[in-house]
Amino acid sequence: MNYKISKEPIVIQEVIDKVVERNAGAVTTFIGTVREMTKGKKTLFLIYEAYEPMAIKKLEQIGSEIKERWPDSETAITHRVGKLEITDIAVVIAVSTPHRNDAYEANRYAIERIKEIVPIWKKEHWEDGETWVGNQLETVPYPKGKPEEVDIND
Repeated sequence: MNYKISKEPIVIQEVIDKVVERNAGAVTTFIGTVREMTKGKKTLFLIYEAYEPMAIKKLEQIGSEIKERWPDSETAITHRVGKLEITDIAVVIAVSTPHRNDAYEANRYAIERIKEIVPIWKKEHWEDGETWVGNQLETVPYPKGKPEEVDIND
């Protein structure tokens, strides 16, 4: 299973191992972590939530899109949910291709598409408060703590 939502810490090597191929000349890995400072505010921790069945379906869609654009590629993506502390790993994307440029491009494509289409959202906890952040592009707020039905597109 190359596409996963995990409540447990992500083991980077397990994600990489899913894309290792004999014809791959490159494996790129993107590791998204929780940063302490966001827009001048100190974050204490984050809580990620997901509409898991749709999130996995969308991660698989991203893998299919990458396969269409870079036919000899292999992709694996794991995104974490739950409470994450500063520096914890939130997402790992591994892409293998025969050549390095394709691996870099495909990996960048994956993280941008995750932010565009995967129903994962977070609550930021700061020293002086907390707020639900909307979609991952922060273009749609989720004041009730989760997306409305209209925000979850199939």
